[in-house]
Amino acid sequence: MTKLYSRTVALNTDIVDAFCVLQKGFTDQFVYYDKERPIRYLGLGRCIALATLGEADVVSQDAGFAPVFFSFNRFDAENPKPADDMMTAFPRLRLMLPELVLIQNEQGSFLQVNSLGPVYQGRVDRFVRHAEEAKPRTHRTMAYSLQRDSFDEWQRIMDMGLGRIASGKIEKLVPSRRIELTANQPFSSKDVLVNLIDGSARGTVFLYRYGDVFFCGCTPELLLRKKGTHVESMCLAGTCPHGETPEEQEALAEELLGSEKNRREHEYVVKFMREVFARNCYNVDIPATPQIKVLKHVQHLHTPAAAQVMEGTTLMGFASQLHPTPALSGTPVGEALMTLREAEGYNRGFFGGAVGYVNADGDGEFSVAIRSGVFDGERGWLYAGCGIVEGSDAAAEFNEIDLKLKTILSAFEAPGDEGDE
Repeated sequence: MTKLYSRTVALNTDIVDAFCVLQKGFTDQFVYYDKERPIRYLGLGRCIALATLGEADVVSQDAGFAPVFFSFNRFDAENPKPADDMMTAFPRLRLMLPELVLIQNEQGSFLQVNSLGPVYQGRVDRFVRHAEEAKPRTHRTMAYSLQRDSFDEWQRIMDMGLGRIASGKIEKLVPSRRIELTANQPFSSKDVLVNLIDGSARGTVFLYRYGDVFFCGCTPELLLRKKGTHVESMCLAGTCPHGETPEEQEALAEELLGSEKNRREHEYVVKFMREVFARNCYNVDIPATPQIKVLKHVQHLHTPAAAQVMEGTTLMGFASQLHPTPALSGTPVGEALMTLREAEGYNRGFFGGAVGYVNADGDGEFSVAIRSGVFDGERGWLYAGCGIVEGSDAAAEFNEIDLKLKTILSAFEAPGDEGDE
């Protein structure tokens, strides 16, 4: 076992401002920031990487929080196709403990310092001083150009997927598109991070920087949250545009709720979720009728899930049974994954993977890394996907993905500069 020392102290500053100041000295960076509730962790540096929590022997030097590990997992880790050059640059690590973690929760804001040796007070004091002297963060808009993908290639993928559906091999498939972005001037991970946090994108902002490459996005989709024995998840599948006015938004939502095609696509995810929860939980609550989740550019069918987890079931173990759900791959999951390996000309890497954190007590949260991209400060790849079932139309699904891509593109617009489109 590896002995780890951890000290957590209160912090009297905005943790994002503090991150913007402290991040200059660290090439490894990790972010999991829920914009709707105070579940916010920003990590800097890497103290150590472990395969399991059981490898850690934690020495808490105060009555603070358990050390916070970040975990970024690939969509299809066994896919033999090579990922793009930026995705390939990331190491294959399971749990990464940062040297510093900025924390915001219901109790307030905190700074956690983790080390392989005892954390001395002077080090903590220095980081706290720098953090509390941080000036308010600034934003910038970065101009870019996009290399659009081919609709003919998308039609080929759709034809393959619909062919497999018609033959009965699969019932649903979730193909994706990849768009190349080239910036007109260099940009940093901090630039896109603060635009996502302070901009109009809704959901949980995530970032993993390794050296000069970084993967980031803002996802609306929770995979699994665990606190003690209580667990939560969601089914998110079925999409329509947001609408230009409140009246149009409401009409589109009603149409989505009444759409046989979208309800069928959503129900595949609900059925899968019920099966996995039944194996691992009791007191399961998954409503029979979906709700509407409203985002900036789109609306989704949404069914929450909550339960009490059985003794011995871990967050990481449970999450691995859920991921990938039919909302990310299709159904049956195994056959859908094999179809995607054949249909898509690239390895998705972290796109569609499970990203989040777990503390040394075993509690934490994972979300699905959609509405995302990978970048090197000059160029990058944007990713988005959609679910298809019998009756899906290639042009409509292509346009749906364009709407979803607007979330990650908002990372290049300073708040206040964001257009309506």
